[in-house]
Amino acid sequence: MSMSATEQASAVAGPPLSRAAGAVYTAFIVSGFAFASWASRIPQIRDSLAVSPAQLGFILLCVAAGSITSIPLAGTVVARFGEARTVAIMSMILACGVLLVGIGTTVGVPPVCVGLALVGFGNGAWDVAMNVQGAAVERGLARSIMSRFHAGFSVGTVAGAGIGAIMVALDVGVRPHLIVVAGLVVAIVPLAALRGFLPHVVVEHPVSSTRTALAAWREPRTLLIGLFVLCMAFTEGTGNDWLSLGVIDGYHESTTVGVVTLDLFLAAMTLGRWFGPGILDRHGRVLVLRVCAATALTGLLLVVFGHTYPLAVVGAVLWGLGASLGFPTGMSAAADDPKHAAARVSVAASIAYLAFLAGPPIIGFVGDHIGVLRGLTVAAALLAVAILVCGACAPLKTGEGDE
Repeated sequence: MSMSATEQASAVAGPPLSRAAGAVYTAFIVSGFAFASWASRIPQIRDSLAVSPAQLGFILLCVAAGSITSIPLAGTVVARFGEARTVAIMSMILACGVLLVGIGTTVGVPPVCVGLALVGFGNGAWDVAMNVQGAAVERGLARSIMSRFHAGFSVGTVAGAGIGAIMVALDVGVRPHLIVVAGLVVAIVPLAALRGFLPHVVVEHPVSSTRTALAAWREPRTLLIGLFVLCMAFTEGTGNDWLSLGVIDGYHESTTVGVVTLDLFLAAMTLGRWFGPGILDRHGRVLVLRVCAATALTGLLLVVFGHTYPLAVVGAVLWGLGASLGFPTGMSAAADDPKHAAARVSVAASIAYLAFLAGPPIIGFVGDHIGVLRGLTVAAALLAVAILVCGACAPLKTGEGDE
């Protein structure tokens, strides 16, 4: 059932808001868990498929290809079916993809590519829908909380990567590990979304046809937010996909040490997202985002040029802290006006996910020539861009939302 914006505003003041917040946390946590579970096994997937860094980059590209297909459609899908049903359906598609990756690892490259494409497709619309729902809860609370939802994602990634490290240490195969992960996604997410999310908002005074999803692509502020989030997503995605391999290949550490380093990066990102709301409310989006981008840049350079593993660990922590608030705060900025939230979040996310489309092959190609560790410096240039354009994330002034 749908409800108007006015009816929702009165409903969110009571228990439904806390229940919705719990459901949104669940969606974010399980999404992060599923992602990190398969990402933590990338070194084993690479070894099992016997591929080069460049080839691995193109295999990982399948995730982004699926997302890029899904995300531009997400605004329309969410507007028609609501956040709850979108998350429920897309989580099941993602689970099918994780299952196929697990099975395909011992079969060959094609099923792994198909599985990763399904993971990306399911994750794309799931991501937009849960961000739109999270923004609705944030507006109901009248305070910054979006980054804490993304902290939930990071908690999931820490758990997923941590369990992945244990699976590697215990020599558990990729297939049984990912089969269990797929089952958990199907068992938890659809039920949580359908029972817990706030009813989908139907705007009482629908905007004109010029305010369609296509119109959002012509809004300078939305496009700049998308560029900012792209830069931060590239930075975050580079750490997720390549940090463990960079440590393994560049510092000649074991696979377990590489995965543990990734877990430290993810743990730092979790802390940044959990404590970020208070800092954002106190100092404002733009200043905090500039400091975050500079911190991520410092950490990335330490990882690459630190020369010793302890300095690389410090760098990984700074990198994670600095990358923590970019994506969630950008999504909040895109959703400032509830009437256009779905379309604008879809646009910003579509641009951001270009990072996941371009990132794997770029880092893989560069890694083939100068090594994976040195290849991570590609993200440094984008962090400089993020520092320059983060002003677009400033909150909307009164009346700007209807421009």
